[in-house]
Amino acid sequence: MRRTNREYMATYKKRGYKPKTKAEKVEAIEDNSTTAEVFNTLDESASKTEEWAVKNQKYIFVIVGLAAAIVLGYLGYNKFIAEPKADEAMNEMFTAQKYFDEAVTGTAKDSLYTLALNGGEGKFGMLDIIEEYSGTPAANLASYYAGMAYLNTKDYTNAVKHLGNFSSNDEMLAPIAKGGIGDAFVQLNQPEDALEYYEKALAVSKNEFTTPMYLFKAANIALKLGDGAKALNYFKRIKNEFSSSSEANNIDVFIGKAEAGM
Repeated sequence: MRRTNREYMATYKKRGYKPKTKAEKVEAIEDNSTTAEVFNTLDESASKTEEWAVKNQKYIFVIVGLAAAIVLGYLGYNKFIAEPKADEAMNEMFTAQKYFDEAVTGTAKDSLYTLALNGGEGKFGMLDIIEEYSGTPAANLASYYAGMAYLNTKDYTNAVKHLGNFSSNDEMLAPIAKGGIGDAFVQLNQPEDALEYYEKALAVSKNEFTTPMYLFKAANIALKLGDGAKALNYFKRIKNEFSSSSEANNIDVFIGKAEAGM
């Protein structure tokens, strides 16, 4: 027995029901469209589309081929150009990194940091790596080294610039980079910015080394800015969560200072 339009729609509108027959699909479309007469010609349009596809399949294959070529070209670029370039950049950075490491552990720090930045022995420095190998992991890491070198040679503006260009999810490097920007802002007498970056350092990673260090720095800056409540919170976190850290030494004294400043 042929069902009426009303019966079809009563079935279609049941919760979770999906039209099964062609008649039901057409009824559903017509019920929800203000241009039902257009949808009544769906079969005719589909036939025309198929005819167009047959007649123009050559052009379709060309378009698909171009899309595939683009994808394969991208993969080829990564394999034969980007990856070798990244490897080359890391090799070029070896000497600059050696200078940086020697500056951290040695005595002639300023001159070694300068060599790390500008290069020596005919080899690239960190600034060369950033410029010549932009977009590679080596250039990203060079931004970190350059920023820390500038921080240690008291060029705080460039420290902020290069550390700000560094991006990482590493548990240690990510907070140290953010905290380094905070340290630079302290020296630039911008305590509000310093506090912001110390808090960013706290947000990107929680560990036994960087977290108590930046809690302590953030607390002292907050205290300087007159926010005793925030300082107290950070000092108490050091006491409760990082009691074995060096920052926890005499922490009760700092808690008392924060309470007095509230």
